[in-house]
Amino acid sequence: MKKTTVVALSVLLGACATAAFHVTRDGLVEYAGSQKTIFDTGKATAVVPVSVMASEADFFGVGAVEGLDGEITVFKGKPYVAKVRGDGYTIDHLIDHGTVFGVWTSQSKWRDEPIPAEVKGYLDLQNFVKARAAAAGIDVSKPFPFQLAGTPAEVKWHINVDRTGGKPITPELFAKSKANYVVKNQPMDIIGFYSEKHPGIFISAYAPAVPKESGLKNAIHIHLLSRDGKSAGHIDNLTLAPGMILRLPQM
Repeated sequence: MKKTTVVALSVLLGACATAAFHVTRDGLVEYAGSQKTIFDTGKATAVVPVSVMASEADFFGVGAVEGLDGEITVFKGKPYVAKVRGDGYTIDHLIDHGTVFGVWTSQSKWRDEPIPAEVKGYLDLQNFVKARAAAAGIDVSKPFPFQLAGTPAEVKWHINVDRTGGKPITPELFAKSKANYVVKNQPMDIIGFYSEKHPGIFISAYAPAVPKESGLKNAIHIHLLSRDGKSAGHIDNLTLAPGMILRLPQM
């Protein structure tokens, strides 16, 4: 009798918790939370667990861990949660981490096409992804996912780590709360999301690869996952190399 009560209570609590999640579906993606809420409240509070972003084998997603304590990358339904620890970082695959903001998609079929040699930098990639998605019949006025596969010449990336000293989070402290890394010629998969209408939500309003004085806007959020599964995090800038592949949802 006691066991049944505990189970029933657990189910009830789980249902209540699930009901509290505010998930929005738009275009080919779902998302929860927003980056700008961090600055509005000064806190990096969880809005949804990783389990929601990685509930099926065909899920792909990116997000940030609560408390500025890491990066979340979901690839084929498996979460890779990177956290800075000591002089290095760890990767785990637990689904109970809290997400401050995240975006994900459920896609079982992707179409591949080669990336031309002239597409080299971050903005080149952003423009190419939009153009090829439109050509493939994807509504680019709404958010959509994409992937890259191959070996970039260089990737500059980071993992969030709390360096606020307990102070309310501001854009300046948020920018400092990162451990930065550079990797060259490493095989990887890149999980990305494109949107021109979600800056400050799941697209950073500012990206290091998009100079403020340029007048251009960032429209992509991209994470790397090394092929050996030992590195994962948010890409700030990159230089592509010949032989890389763009993957778009098959419509």
